[in-house]
Amino acid sequence: MPNNKTDIRKKLLLDALEKSLGIVTTACKAANISRDCHYEWLKNDEEYRRQVNEISEIQLDFVENKLIDRINKGDTTAIIFYLNSKGKARGYNRPLEEKRENVKWPSNFTFNIVKNDEEV
Repeated sequence: MPNNKTDIRKKLLLDALEKSLGIVTTACKAANISRDCHYEWLKNDEEYRRQVNEISEIQLDFVENKLIDRINKGDTTAIIFYLNSKGKARGYNRPLEEKRENVKWPSNFTFNIVKNDEEV
């Protein structure tokens, strides 16, 4: 339970941060507390910083959930982003040039053109 004016203001801002999913500008405006004040508390108050970090984790969970929703809908960009971010151990984020180095390209190609299920 907050016991002084600063603690009350910190609680107000933490509540606003939670409602805004960690968006600092929105929370500061809602609580009528300056961004400078927020960053000063963040720098000097370990408990305040811990609570802000917890809100940031909630924000990240929310955004990851939205990303998974897009992946479930077949959004190719979301799929690529996810693989580049989370699939690093499997090589999904290597530069394209690195991937090309080990490719053995055939010297000739054969194409079969199919039109209306009939080979042309």
